[in-house]
This record gives sequence, C-alpha cells and structure tokens, in this order.
Amino acid sequence: MYADAVQKVIDELGRLPGIGPKSAQRLAFHILKSPAEDATRLTDAISEMKDRIRFCERCFNISEEPMCLICSDDRREPGVLCVVEEPRDIVALERTGGFHGRYHVLGGAISPIDGVGPDQLKIVELLGRLEQESVTEVILATNPNIEGEATAMYLARLLGPLGVEVTRIASGLPVGGDLEYADELTLGRALEGRRHVASGLDAGNGH
Repeated sequence: MYADAVQKVIDELGRLPGIGPKSAQRLAFHILKSPAEDATRLTDAISEMKDRIRFCERCFNISEEPMCLICSDDRREPGVLCVVEEPRDIVALERTGGFHGRYHVLGGAISPIDGVGPDQLKIVELLGRLEQESVTEVILATNPNIEGEATAMYLARLLGPLGVEVTRIASGLPVGGDLEYADELTLGRALEGRRHVASGLDAGNGH
C-alpha cells in the first residue's frame, strides 16, 4: 500500500512490543514528516545504545561498564538480594528509595506457553551468588501476574532448603500488574510488607 521504504519502517516499528499496525503507521509518518536531523538523532541514539550498553557481569542489570553502578556501590547492603524479572523493574524499585540491598535480574519469568522455562532464566547465576556474597535474604519481586507468581513459587521451593530467608513483596500491587507501572508509594509499601515464602516442604507440613 505504501512506498517500500515507508512500509519497511512501519513493519519494523510494528515488531516492537505494544505497537500495533495503526500505531506503527502513525510513528512512521511522524518520522517521515520530521526534520532529517530528528530522524538522525533517533537512529544515532539507538546505535549508541546498542554499542555501549551491556549486561552487568554480576546482576545482569544494564550497564556501560562490566559492573553496574548498584553492584559497584559499596554502600549497598550485600546480604539482601532482590530478584526481579527485567532491568526496568530495578528502576521502579529504586524510585521508592526504600531498598538498599542489591539486585538480581532473571531476564524474564517462567512461561511455558512462550517456551520460557527455568533454564532460560538467570537462576543458576542466582544460586552462585548466594554463597559468594553471603546472602541472608532473597526478596522475590517478580510481577504479580501468573508468570511472576509461578516464578516466585519455583524460586521459593529452590531456595527454601538452602537456609536463606525467602520473602515475597506484599500484595499492595494490583494482581496482573507490572512493577514498572506502579507508583512509588504502592511499591514502597509492597517492599516494606514483604512476607516469608514457604518452601514446598513447609507448605506440605501446613506451616
């Protein structure tokens, strides 16, 4: 329907999450009508991001250095580890100002329908950090949706027998919601009200 060059941009924009065909068309025509320097700035910014950004060697947060700013900060509490699905969740939690430990990014959540199992997540790396960093508490801050809850329960069963305290952020967050969209007050209260997560063994004993 459109000229090939325009259609290619629409197709590529349409591959982005949350961007439907109509939104892709609107964005493409906005870029087309914008000054050339605006489009150049956008493409340059994307290229620079791809060139400079990597994943932290310790926690898998995004970083411009081998170690991210949080992992490099000696003032953070090393014994408390907050497990999240994606790097953007760290930004949401940091906005609360209520957490002073460190993070671990799984890189997603368990979702069999999407072909994502435990082996596709950074779980082995999480286990490796427990002993190396003398972790005493793991806070499970996965999203309060089906995938996030399944991931939290899997991790609770895995971590429970290892002698580390496992807690889950409180249900002040709306079920089915994402951390990145939660306001600071709600997210802060969820952190403060985190609860102990029973391992499969505890659950079986009725505790």
